[in-house]
Amino acid sequence: MGDDMSDNEKTSNDLAEDRTDLAEDRTDWAEDRTIMANERTFAGWMRTGLASVGIGLGFNALFGKLEPTWVPKAIATMFILVGIFIFWAAQRNGCEVQVRMNAHRASPIKPTNLRLVAGLMALASFLLAIGMWTIDLPD
Repeated sequence: MGDDMSDNEKTSNDLAEDRTDLAEDRTDWAEDRTIMANERTFAGWMRTGLASVGIGLGFNALFGKLEPTWVPKAIATMFILVGIFIFWAAQRNGCEVQVRMNAHRASPIKPTNLRLVAGLMALASFLLAIGMWTIDLPD
């Protein structure tokens, strides 16, 4: 028995260390998968917010001739506001997960970038709502 031990000659401490190393690897991989799942979830919520904004815009386009004219604009604005709320909630939840997790091999999106994307989408949606209220379409 020299310094080189075969698998059969490993002590119970060596085997326990191997199991601990494997468990740590699995935990690291699970954290990386969670980070990537968080990014996919963020993207899904952004799509949902865009869908809400699109429904609002479409509603106004289809029913814009209703009287009084503020009714379709108000309903469309509610959908746009829901979309803005979804953008805000998506970035808040996404950033919370990114801060809690430790990346090992994955390269996560920085929380600042999540906030930037959501903020730009919210700003664009807000400007769309303002434009919807101020545009004067010809009859």
